[in-house]
Amino acid sequence: MKNPINGYCDSAFQQVKNVFESNFTDGGELGAACCVYVDGRKVVDLWGGYTNKNKTCIWEKDTLVGFYSAGKPLAALCALQLVDSGQLELDAPVCKWWPEFAAAGKSLITVRQLLCHQACIPAIRERLPDNAMLDWALMAKVLAEEAPWYEPGSRHTYHTNTYGFLAGELVRRISGLDFGLYFRKKIAELLNVDVIFGLKEAELPRVAELVWRPSGEAPDYQYLDESMTTEQRIIINSYFNPPGFSSLGLMNTKKWRMAVIPSTNGHGTARGIAKIYHVLSHGGTYKKHRLLSKELLNEAASVHSKGPCPVLETEVTFGLGFQLTRPDRPLGPNPKSFGHYGTGGSLGFADPDARIGFGYVMNDIIPRWQNPRNKALVDAVYKCI
Repeated sequence: MKNPINGYCDSAFQQVKNVFESNFTDGGELGAACCVYVDGRKVVDLWGGYTNKNKTCIWEKDTLVGFYSAGKPLAALCALQLVDSGQLELDAPVCKWWPEFAAAGKSLITVRQLLCHQACIPAIRERLPDNAMLDWALMAKVLAEEAPWYEPGSRHTYHTNTYGFLAGELVRRISGLDFGLYFRKKIAELLNVDVIFGLKEAELPRVAELVWRPSGEAPDYQYLDESMTTEQRIIINSYFNPPGFSSLGLMNTKKWRMAVIPSTNGHGTARGIAKIYHVLSHGGTYKKHRLLSKELLNEAASVHSKGPCPVLETEVTFGLGFQLTRPDRPLGPNPKSFGHYGTGGSLGFADPDARIGFGYVMNDIIPRWQNPRNKALVDAVYKCI
């Protein structure tokens, strides 16, 4: 049975549609959506395939799917909005707004360090109970008590699953709104986009099943061996403490989808992600929509953290929440592009040179960021310009 492909594609971008279709026929795609804005115009808005492993449910225009780490810069964007309004300061200590955070040698960690993955709190040492990540108050408490793994500001340590709680707790402390509600009100409703942290009951029927390769079952958590290096301890704890922190064994459950875990469990459409980056590609403001001042966005999209990362075990380049384009992980050919990949290959990015806003989501999860499917789509976009 041929995978159903629906939506719109400008004739000038037919090559993108061709690649989108070939991702299903030749690339193993199960269900996916891709949306592209170029210079204010939505030129691609495609969706297709199936929302479940058994291929009995068609992917619809408004299907939602988990996009993993593509949510991290959206958490940063909320904090940056508070910087823009003067309620938060990049170079002030986090504990100015979150007093408990000063514990265990963290009193001098700045908001800037936290947003660019240099707070050095990528993992929690204390063994946490199952489902602890579903309890926001508990996660904020243990992160406030946690000691840095390295000297804060000394190196990049990708905060795989802790990032969203750290940025989100600052947002909650200052705005008085829990992170999921803040994002709905200040970004999703402003732009009228389907991008959500913490699904409501009525939204659950629209969510696609995530199918992991391999199975996506949570591994048995082993207590750390004393012979392990610091890097090995960080990696194990960042992914598996608490159990299920990275969604394994839980990603398709109601409790996971309704929780607010900004680093990991955002849900949305490619259209929603692309529209956010469309506005950012125009300097943070497009017509009636304003997400961020141009000056602050330029700062957020500049290099803040670069070098080897012990968590990702590779070289990285980050701004304030945003991944910046690199030769080994490009966001198109232009040097100012910024955005973020998510596990499985979900991707959102802005290219301010070409004024592109790009979004891609899928439910066949190959546990890595970049893959041939998203790369082929990005390459096709630029060939059509």
